[in-house]
Amino acid sequence: MNDSPITAAQVGEALDALRNEGPLVQCLTNIVVTNWTANVLLAAGAAPAMVDNEQEAGLFAGVASGVLVNLGTPQENTVAGMRAAVAGAKDASTPWVLDPVAAGGLPWRTEIARELVAAGAPTIIRGNASEIAGLAGGAGGRGVDSTDTPDAVREVAQDLARANSCVVAVSGAVDLLTDGRRTVRLANGHEWLTRVTGVGCSLGALMAGFAGVVDDPLVAAASATGLLTVAADQAAQGAQGPGTFAVALLDRLASLSADDLVEQVRLS
Repeated sequence: MNDSPITAAQVGEALDALRNEGPLVQCLTNIVVTNWTANVLLAAGAAPAMVDNEQEAGLFAGVASGVLVNLGTPQENTVAGMRAAVAGAKDASTPWVLDPVAAGGLPWRTEIARELVAAGAPTIIRGNASEIAGLAGGAGGRGVDSTDTPDAVREVAQDLARANSCVVAVSGAVDLLTDGRRTVRLANGHEWLTRVTGVGCSLGALMAGFAGVVDDPLVAAASATGLLTVAADQAAQGAQGPGTFAVALLDRLASLSADDLVEQVRLS
């Protein structure tokens, strides 16, 4: 029995909206994944813009459909751009997504992540279980590797969501997403998703894109997760390994229909 608070039909409608509206997604992200993130957004139907300098980031956040702030490789100058983007997003009511990479494990970036949350009320916080625990005050994990499962931090994620009036999306073998009141799980995906650099980071960008075209942030986060993981299921079928899988994943992100997404997404 499917007792998900979100329906597959809502996810399909969100994908149609993304492709019809082509949201402009500002990405302040890490140097390892910039190109991949842009390609994922393009394949899905959104428009990427990597505007991350302090002089322009705030202004651009005011015209973007959604903003991603990813703390994968923070530097003083890029953090200044993040602060400006979050302020600009707040002033313009632009939805924005925080990806607190390695929160809890590295003190400086953890402090920055918490500062940004306090400054700008993110629409969605996306990370693995250890990052979410670390952001909320726990020990965190080993960089981008999670030492916890999403269900192990369910209550932490719900508390974090309620405290900040946002959605918290915890990635794992079964993804867990909550706004503090409603909780949904998605059980699609393939193990090769963990063998391609930047997949999680690009998921945050997709969430920002969906948040720009969908009013309900939980639906936005679930739709982004469903799109990426169902596309991964399809991509893995003909791939020989992580390399061919990465190429096929971009193809499937572009070709996956809303009807197929509705049929194949596994919500509970």
